[in-house]
Amino acid sequence: MSVIDEVKQRLDIVEVVGEYVPNLTKSGRSFKALCPFHSEKHASFYIFPERQSWHCFGSCAAGGDIFAFVMRKENLDFGEALRLLADKAGVVLQPKPQAEAQDEEEEKLHRVNEAAAHYYHHLLLNSTAAEGARGYLTTRSVSPESIADFQLGLSLDSWDALRLYLADKGYGEEEVLAAGLVVEKEAGGNYDRFRNRLMFPIRSAQGRVIGFGARALDDSLPKYLNSPQTAIFDKSSILYGIDRAKTAIRRQNLVVVVEGYMDVIIAHQHGYDNVVASMGSALTEKHIGAIKRLTKNLTLALDADAAGDEATLRGVEVAARSLDQKVVPVLTWQGLVRYENTLDAEVKVMVMPRGKDPDDIIKENAPLWQQLVAGALPVVDYTFNAVAAKLDLTKAGDKSRAVEQLLPLIAEMRDAVRRYDYLQKLARLAMVDERTLAALLRRPRPSRGGTGAQASRPTLLLSSSRPLEEYCLALLLQHPELRDSSGELSPDHFEHSENRELFAAWRHNPDLPSLRAGLDAALGQHLDTLAAKAIPPASPRKLERDLAGCTLRLREQQLRAKEELLSLEAREVDAAELDRLREEGTDIGNSLRQVFIERTEQRRTASEEQTG
Repeated sequence: MSVIDEVKQRLDIVEVVGEYVPNLTKSGRSFKALCPFHSEKHASFYIFPERQSWHCFGSCAAGGDIFAFVMRKENLDFGEALRLLADKAGVVLQPKPQAEAQDEEEEKLHRVNEAAAHYYHHLLLNSTAAEGARGYLTTRSVSPESIADFQLGLSLDSWDALRLYLADKGYGEEEVLAAGLVVEKEAGGNYDRFRNRLMFPIRSAQGRVIGFGARALDDSLPKYLNSPQTAIFDKSSILYGIDRAKTAIRRQNLVVVVEGYMDVIIAHQHGYDNVVASMGSALTEKHIGAIKRLTKNLTLALDADAAGDEATLRGVEVAARSLDQKVVPVLTWQGLVRYENTLDAEVKVMVMPRGKDPDDIIKENAPLWQQLVAGALPVVDYTFNAVAAKLDLTKAGDKSRAVEQLLPLIAEMRDAVRRYDYLQKLARLAMVDERTLAALLRRPRPSRGGTGAQASRPTLLLSSSRPLEEYCLALLLQHPELRDSSGELSPDHFEHSENRELFAAWRHNPDLPSLRAGLDAALGQHLDTLAAKAIPPASPRKLERDLAGCTLRLREQQLRAKEELLSLEAREVDAAELDRLREEGTDIGNSLRQVFIERTEQRRTASEEQTG
């Protein structure tokens, strides 16, 4: 989570705006007041807590998120507003020189990890001490090509072999310790963390070695040992094999998530290149964040013994009980459904035959693996089956438990048709009248913890527009040749202040190094993220079409948001104001029709170019 996102998560827009606008009054699901930015007699300033946004329907017609409000009210630029709000939220910002120092420190850790990976790999291929490790890989059917591709290695049964090797290569004791490759002794000095283990270098999506997984080759415990948390290694956010799988994931528009290193290696060895591993840990929202940049289709391969256990998927409960605590997201079955909704994604579950791991199935019966992937159930259907299998639905108590466990999943669904379909399914499953369940579904749901506005706030803010905005910016940042095609874009098309500010700065200075130099540190980090965002290679014409499509979709989102806001305002105004709103609504409708015509023309042109 970036510092910008963390500030947005920790602060509630109603509370912040309320400090500047003391006479906010509740109006349905929103709040209204006289606009603080111009004189008026009737309230036209609205805050929408669910969207964490605000809008003035009066003469200034301004709007935006929490940053946009503070920037306008305090006459600040984005960086100044970020510092003010970060201080209020208790978020520590990193000064720019410190950020640059951190980049240098991280580069050192990458280099020392890569040196260690090279050393371990050399030992596995050439050392007589590696005969047992090489034999183990043979029994697991790992080919020499896979050993090279994944740079598998061996750590010697020695307390200081790696330490001495890295010292001889010029790496200092502090950086080797910071990389987690050695462990500090209480009495002084240090020793090798990994000894007599098969080594699995773990790489970032960019292919840099960031840490290691290690399997014991004797009876040592634990059987598997990972690098500790470092400045570049965070087990809760890394997927093993993502560097080699990302191209196939994009091409197939599907990722299969398994648990072990060997599962990934054998899958790739047999041509199933879209497989990654969560390294035995629970799937977290950080993992989801890495996946959703590549695909909206996720299949989880679960062990048969644990597949019905929600703890298999559970990260940790949201720790946002007060503003002092860092938000840690939930990823339960219900969290996966929320992920489906937010990302417009398809999350499925496949269960391995009892006693078999993915690598066993792939080696012994590749067609079965293909069948399991193809036959994976949507997460909600799977959860229905898993819950029903553990209950006796002829008993009243178990019926209640089924409803208690499954109704929250249905409540998370945004699509009304899908929600109704699963409500009918639950009614049939629990043999309960559908109207009774519908009444329960309409009841307000209690918060998961905390008090007041903080407890009821959505966990994902303004999420619908963000991926599109960021993809559009990534196109412009990575392809300067598109600058002449960006004329129809304006800062107003960007709902998120960080994206709006970055676009405005880019328009005046498209040269990335000078653009970065003029940005606040947080915006600079946002720029670097977008500049590194993976975009599939495409022809110049295809890139132009993608940008034109993004522009139209951003215009459409802007118009639909305004249409929604007008409908909210219409509930509050008197009859005299309705005529004005109807006129505005007609203009929006006409603009939306024009967008639809242009998008249809774009699709037709693209289709003709492909067939021609």
